[in-house]
Amino acid sequence: MNWGNAGAQFILGDMYEDGRGVSKDEAEVVEWYRKAAGQGYTRTQYNLGYMYANGRGVRKDEAEAVEWYRKAAEQGHAKAQERLRELGK
Repeated sequence: MNWGNAGAQFILGDMYEDGRGVSKDEAEVVEWYRKAAGQGYTRTQYNLGYMYANGRGVRKDEAEAVEWYRKAAEQGHAKAQERLRELGK
């Protein structure tokens, strides 16, 4: 895995989420988070789950949120594990 690319993709997503140096754009957030999450970048998998759980930049989709939370949880991401427990998954 090339963590450098995933890390940069996470940072770009984060910039779009906060509007740092670019206009805020939740669709762009999701696009960049999805690229990093697909490479196994745990923090971004959790963030993507959050976007789906809350309908931010995408249509709200609990099943998709659970999928991304689970991927992060399987890598030891504590917040993702907590969210899965809260959702009864």
